[in-house]
Amino acid sequence: MNRRSLLIRTGVVAGALGGGWWLKENVLWSAPGLAFSGGTTTPWIDFAARVLSPTIPVRIAGQTVNALIDSGAQYSVIDRGFHTAIEAELGPRPLFDIPLVAYGVGGQPQMGKGVRLDMAVDGLSLSGLRCAILDLGPLADEEGLSAPLILGQDLLKLLALEVDLVERRMRLMDRQAVVHDARWSRVAVRRRGTALVTPVEVEGHTLDAVVDTGASSILSLSQPAAEAAGILDGRPAGTGESLVLGGQITADILTVARLRAVGRTFREVDVPVYGAVGMPGIPAALLGMAAFRDQGLLLDIGGGTLYRTAQLDLTVVQ
Repeated sequence: MNRRSLLIRTGVVAGALGGGWWLKENVLWSAPGLAFSGGTTTPWIDFAARVLSPTIPVRIAGQTVNALIDSGAQYSVIDRGFHTAIEAELGPRPLFDIPLVAYGVGGQPQMGKGVRLDMAVDGLSLSGLRCAILDLGPLADEEGLSAPLILGQDLLKLLALEVDLVERRMRLMDRQAVVHDARWSRVAVRRRGTALVTPVEVEGHTLDAVVDTGASSILSLSQPAAEAAGILDGRPAGTGESLVLGGQITADILTVARLRAVGRTFREVDVPVYGAVGMPGIPAALLGMAAFRDQGLLLDIGGGTLYRTAQLDLTVVQ
């Protein structure tokens, strides 16, 4: 078994596992230009990778590469090595010089600059999208996720994102074009900064979790959140690896007897617990795509809403 299949089969790989949680001061992060090629939505786009997190083909500088659609990342990112490889094809494109400091759940900071980029997905052109230039590590490698681009909340707050986890496909649409018909059931969420958070009940303890399309596990917790939820009680723990900003981390895997989120009850759930980072902005809990498996979801960060297709209170045993 190769390293990539091991990460995917354990269910611990979480894309960016919380995205890149960013600290930036006094930087004007202006919106990109958006142009649909026809109508107000892209066609359905199949996932480009085998994980549950949505990855799609993106055309940039004459190349087609994978991009991770990550509602847990505050800003969009381009891998430093990939940017160097295509820089000559981009033409004159000044960097914005104010340094950016990025933190992922692994806790290691990175310094970087940013650049405005033009790119396109099927049915949608993006112009002047500001991306931080950082080392994405295994996220960008063929042995990892093969995604040298992360499209984060700065883009998603301008568009609605519909994900079909049954067919493993997604589409982007004009927020004003969204129709909430009878198949959609609204999920209780609220805005926290530019993220959406929703209440999650872990063995009777309630906490807020960031809705994170970049995470594939049902739920991931920081060590303080796991302690507050009472699951650091001496129960047996396994270990697993997760891909994060710039590398990978080892997480303890604890089995939770009962977990309730987004109208579903899950039993005997393996929950990765990552170490305390101690930096502002790092989420305490991440609700990933496995919480919506066999469903669709409609996420509108700009409008502060989240819908799912399931209408019933479901109980799922892993």
